Order: sequence, then structure tokens, then C-alpha cells
Amino acid sequence: MAGKIVTITIASVFIGVGINGFIIPSHLINGGVWGISLLLSYLLGWKLAIIFTFLNVPIYFIAIYYDMNLFFYGLIGTFISALMISLLSPLNGMFHFPFLISICLGGIFVGTGAGLMLRIHASPGGLDLLALMLSKIFSLNVGVIILMIDTFIILSGAVIFKQTVFLYSLVIVTLVGLIALLFTSIKSITIYRY
Repeated sequence: MAGKIVTITIASVFIGVGINGFIIPSHLINGGVWGISLLLSYLLGWKLAIIFTFLNVPIYFIAIYYDMNLFFYGLIGTFISALMISLLSPLNGMFHFPFLISICLGGIFVGTGAGLMLRIHASPGGLDLLALMLSKIFSLNVGVIILMIDTFIILSGAVIFKQTVFLYSLVIVTLVGLIALLFTSIKSITIYRY
């Protein structure tokens, strides 16, 4: 259990750096509940971590009935991810890379964090947790499910934001999905043996 919590914490740091250091300063959206939370935060001006936590509640009610381990480690992942995003918010505006490099780095950092968690059957919360449950039900790779869900969220964001925001956000979602797919499909990567 301690090894999983350490992995979740390291993964949450990756997610916090990716979101605060690259995605938020670029005014882009990510997938999952984080993406929905970013959309609402941009539109309403509310705190990102509060929106994220609130949106996760119904998914956790489903998870508690489906799989107690997914519920437990998803709850820990959500809490630590929200904490790291709040703690790492000073990174917003700290990095000054060309725009395309920033969005690629954001996708790589968030994808690495999500992939690390998914690899140990934990999640940073929300739709990743739902994707873990769906992957067990339908025997699909969780990375593929996340990519499909995230693409739908980005398409929703395209209605609200400019077309360029949509296209760049699609790059982020694709990178996150591919990296999560890599972490969840290659059997030779051992993050934590449980």
C-alpha cells in the first residue's frame, strides 16, 4: 500500500506540473474531469480544485459499488492530485517555451502522471476511474477508453472556445491518451509490484 501511495504522489506531481506549468498558462483544456473542470473554471472563474472535487462525487458513488479497491485508490489519487495542483499553482506562467513545445510538454507530463496511476490500478479521479471500470467490463485497454472520452470533452470545448484552442487541446489529449496507453499496455514496465 505504501508503494502505491508513493507512486500516486509522484504521478500527481507530474499532473500538477503539466496542468499548472503548461496547460493553464496556454488557456487550453485537458480531458477527463480535469478538462471539464478547466472549462468551468475558465467560464465561471471558480477554483479548479473545488470544481474537480465536486464533479468526482457521482463517479465515486458508482465506484464504491463496483470495486472497493478502485474506489479507495481513486479517492487517494483524486485527493493527492487536487492537492498537488493547488500546491503547484505557482508554476503558472513560470515556464516560457514556444507554444507548441508547451502543449506537448503539458500532454507528456499529464500523460505520464495518469499512466503511472493507471498502471497500478489507481486513478487521478473522475473519468479515469470510470475508464478503469469500463475497461474491466468491456475488456478494452483503459488508454483507448480515456482517449475516446477525452476527445468528446475536447469536442465540447470546441463549441465554447476558438478553433485553435480545440486543435491544440486535441494535441494534449492525444499525447495523454497515447502515453497512458503505453503505460497500461506494455507489460515490462514495473512501477510497483503488488
